[in-house]
Amino acid sequence: MLFNSLEFLFIFLPVTFVIYFALNKMKLIKLALGWLVAASLFFYAFWNIKYLVLILCSMIFNYTVGYTLSHPSNLKINRKAVFIFGLLGNLALLCYFKYFNFLIENINLVLHTGFDTLKIALPLGISFFTFTQIAYLADAYKKEVREYDFLNYALFVTFFPHLIAGPILHHSEMMPQFASIRKKVINHKNISIGMFLLAIGLFKKVLIADNLSPYVHLAFDTIPVLSFWESHIGALSYTFQLYFDFSGYCDMALGIGYLFNIVLPINFNSPYKANSIQDFWHRWHITLSRFLKNYIYIPLGGNRKGEILTYRNLFLTFLIGGIWHGANFTFIVWGALHGIASVIHRFWKKFNLQISNITAVFSTFIFINLTWVFFRSSSIHRALEIIKSMCGFNGFAPVMIHKMHFVSGHGCEKLSIMLFLSCFILVFFFKNSIEWTQKLRPNKTYLAITLVLLITSILSLNTVSEFLYFQF
Repeated sequence: MLFNSLEFLFIFLPVTFVIYFALNKMKLIKLALGWLVAASLFFYAFWNIKYLVLILCSMIFNYTVGYTLSHPSNLKINRKAVFIFGLLGNLALLCYFKYFNFLIENINLVLHTGFDTLKIALPLGISFFTFTQIAYLADAYKKEVREYDFLNYALFVTFFPHLIAGPILHHSEMMPQFASIRKKVINHKNISIGMFLLAIGLFKKVLIADNLSPYVHLAFDTIPVLSFWESHIGALSYTFQLYFDFSGYCDMALGIGYLFNIVLPINFNSPYKANSIQDFWHRWHITLSRFLKNYIYIPLGGNRKGEILTYRNLFLTFLIGGIWHGANFTFIVWGALHGIASVIHRFWKKFNLQISNITAVFSTFIFINLTWVFFRSSSIHRALEIIKSMCGFNGFAPVMIHKMHFVSGHGCEKLSIMLFLSCFILVFFFKNSIEWTQKLRPNKTYLAITLVLLITSILSLNTVSEFLYFQF
């Protein structure tokens, strides 16, 4: 089920909300908790019921391992061995569904073998609920969390606002919220904030990201050779599509959480305003950055073992982050480029060289825009062809711009130009949704804005498209 679908907005969300708070009002706290878990599992199974068994088995496995790590006195066990067993179990699950066919294809390519690939469909959200549970096991191993109740644990993993595409949660930041009695009653201010964020996110997805999609498809998937201008239009289209698609999802996830009085961690904070690659990763997919830092970079040694090893650790962390996004060499190159940029940035900081903030933001944005080409392209070859076009190697004469409605003779070019200008203005000159909600005081103005955004978005829901991060 998608946040931007009519069945979610008009059936699933209101029914789940009303029954959850009605059960809490009747003091049926456990039943309300069970209802939220059941609703979340239904939300997940709505996509493909076959994978309901997968997520249930994953939860039972990780809860058992985590419980064993938290209660070592019950059994004579080697806690480190139990943790490694749990870690390998999660990685095996992830590798099978995301990387098994990729491995077979490359073995066939290198060794000239003929192994058959399997018909494996990637389960929705597997990267996110697996990383969430790996973090739980690591915290349990460090004796930082304990979970006695499987129902509580199931809610932590499956709570539907974060289940499909994050944020990646920590057990310790969520369970006190679920346990709080004050959060069991309807909070009208939280509803105002939640609906405002839900409206903003839906608007970003439906009116901006989805309208950029045709340009992206033409540039990356349809036209074999692009001119200089066309390649830049295509690259910028994806750069802004991904921005508004992912930030729209994050806003909607936060907003839905607020409706249930749950404050999810902020996962997106105007990343294109970043003035360095380090700043970018403090703003983009913030909980993934936190996971990579806490569970990969620091265990590798962080910055504690000298400058050379710090560079190595930085590079490997981003390389693994690239691999996490998908089974394609394009993601590996994308991660490697971000790793190299992070190493260069750290080296640059040693000399304390200063440039203006505008120059820093512009150069960071140019780098991000170029690396998104690898992220979106179907192959490294295709990515390099687009970058060659962006450098002018395929000429400057437009071939496909008319197909993108920039020159159509029917006024559509004005809409396209307005869309691009709106993207630039919203990204670089407007406050983001988090900054708006921090100052939100429920009043008629905010109500009017919320209603206009919601109604406009819902009326534009001609087709329902997936969020881009569902693919990762």
